Amino acid sequence: MEKENLTVVTEFILLGLTQSQDAQLLIFVLVLVFYLIILPGNFLIIFTILSDPGLTAPLYFFLGNLAFLDASYSFIVVPRMLVDFLSEKKVISYRSCITQLFFLHFFGAGEMFLLVVMAFDRYIAICRPLRYSTVMNPRTRYALLLALWLGGFTHSIVQVALILHLPFCGPNQLDNFFCDVPQVIKLACPDTFIVELLMVSNSGLLSLLCFLGLLASYAVILCHIRKYSSEGKNKAISTCTTHIIIVFLMFGPAIFIYTRPFQAFLADKIVSLFHTVIFPLMNPVIYTLRNQEVKASMRKLLSQHMVF
Repeated sequence: MEKENLTVVTEFILLGLTQSQDAQLLIFVLVLVFYLIILPGNFLIIFTILSDPGLTAPLYFFLGNLAFLDASYSFIVVPRMLVDFLSEKKVISYRSCITQLFFLHFFGAGEMFLLVVMAFDRYIAICRPLRYSTVMNPRTRYALLLALWLGGFTHSIVQVALILHLPFCGPNQLDNFFCDVPQVIKLACPDTFIVELLMVSNSGLLSLLCFLGLLASYAVILCHIRKYSSEGKNKAISTCTTHIIIVFLMFGPAIFIYTRPFQAFLADKIVSLFHTVIFPLMNPVIYTLRNQEVKASMRKLLSQHMVF
């Protein structure tokens, strides 16, 4: 009888951001406009860095990778979210849900590790300038890039492996606009306390440790900057300030979502919206607006290809 009554979940229903049609339409327009403006800007940053021989320093190499990771991260969520705004029934298959979850954490963890690498790059550049060209050579850059991709893959595959072992046989309504660990786990049939602890250790603790480590590293860098002349000090402080802003934008929502037991809070959806849609697309733009070399190169590139 138990086997006959057991229903295996093959799809999930996404409840979305809100049930109000007017609110959904407003959010759809705002997100679409934002996405169509900022996403091409991210690709322009990548193209500018690749095409300008003057932007070969490790900082720009990592900035280009940040723009790529952020664009990829938002692409996992935004297109489907926009389609769902126009759909009466927001359904995602079990396989598509797991795939979305995998790539979300793959790119998210990759970006997290990239911010650590960028902090290391700034530490060597500011605190050990005479060794900078030796340490941050092309071989080291690509080795660090490979390491962060492998780190993102390992983090994500652990998340997915834990979820794949869970049976889903009951409710199939996800109270969110995309598939993520906290909401999916709550729909599993057995008690998930142990799995939740493992997830918190994997995502939450990792995010918190990286965040605290980054703050400590930038504190050391800022203390070292005091020895600089006024011109060098201002440029270094501007660069580090930009990095610190991105660290807070990236890790603040992640820590809020993943470092606590998986209980629903009213702010969860809003935080998730900024974490998966707004902040990822804004991060490279913030870097670019505070970097004179990249802005000058972008203006030069646009002027060369502008059709009057």
